[in-house]
Amino acid sequence: GQISFHNIFSRETQLITGRLRRRFVKKNGQCNVVFNNMEDKPRRYLADIFTTCVDIRWRYLLLIFTTTFLLSWLLFGLVFWAVALAHGDFNLHLPQEEWKPCILHIQGFVGAFLFSIETQTTIGYGFRCVTEECPVAVLTVVIQSIIGCIIDSFMIGTIMAKMVRPKKRAQTLLFSHHAVIALRDGKLCLMWRLGNMRKSHIVEAHVRAQLIRPHVTAEGEYLPLEQTDIDVGYDEGLDRLFLVSPLVVVHEINKSSPLYSLNRVDLQKQDFEIVVILEGMVEATAMTTQARSSYLAREILWGHRFEPVVFEKGNRYQVDYSRFHKTYEVPSTPHCSARELSRRKGRSSQSSSSSSKTNKTVLFLTSSVDYVSVCDLVL
Repeated sequence: GQISFHNIFSRETQLITGRLRRRFVKKNGQCNVVFNNMEDKPRRYLADIFTTCVDIRWRYLLLIFTTTFLLSWLLFGLVFWAVALAHGDFNLHLPQEEWKPCILHIQGFVGAFLFSIETQTTIGYGFRCVTEECPVAVLTVVIQSIIGCIIDSFMIGTIMAKMVRPKKRAQTLLFSHHAVIALRDGKLCLMWRLGNMRKSHIVEAHVRAQLIRPHVTAEGEYLPLEQTDIDVGYDEGLDRLFLVSPLVVVHEINKSSPLYSLNRVDLQKQDFEIVVILEGMVEATAMTTQARSSYLAREILWGHRFEPVVFEKGNRYQVDYSRFHKTYEVPSTPHCSARELSRRKGRSSQSSSSSSKTNKTVLFLTSSVDYVSVCDLVL
């Protein structure tokens, strides 16, 4: 006979630990994954130093910023000090000797360090300056000016890239706390709500979803995090959203759905996770952003619908975000799976068709179907 959705999930889950798995993607969109034992991690990260600097925390970036400038000033300060020392600028010279130092008004390392800062930052106090006496000092000034421009460009570019990256834009994109399963146009559907708290739009917004669960193949291979696509209307273009006001994303639970054999009782016992992803371009910067969230099986409410949040007020529409996460129960939602519901509806249609041949008055089916009774017959 048919292997039930419940039996498959229970057998695979027990192979792990006998308890519920940890969330793969947190509610705030962070992936609950830690990388260990990576080969040549420092070398690989340094090979892409720009991305590394953009990804690290602000405190570490500011530390790198400060350290880089201090080391460059210190390095060239040492060079200037060594040039002046080799030329004898720190020795006492009588005025009549008409001594001309490499760098004017430097009496030690502190003066050389200050001259290095003034050169690289182009402060230009005008008190200390290099002379024509030492070509090495002139060459050092040229090299420091070039390196200083490179450091400035890299550090400013990194900070700007970190500031304008669209990661923070996802903080104003909302996912409902719960997903729901209810009837829509006579079909069981999985639904969740999306919202954009900013007036600026997400251009080319589109949504996708994946079911993550443990799986054992026919050959006995264990896959702890098998990912299965959940169709949200890609073929019909329903996955592309005009996200001006909150929208409800709908996944029709049909034959191609991994939830086709799931009923209400199974939902309360299973251990899987549905990851939902919203992608699009930030209107202000044209950079791609991605917002993520997830729903565990216990966060999916069977027989619920979302409360409306959009209302007409005057000549405009008003969005009430205080109702964004709220749902209400729909008692008429069947408790059986979409598979059983489809099978029973098919039998009912056949019975109605044969009955109509002998009796013109058809009372078995009306425009309003009692789905709960239909499923009770199955269960």
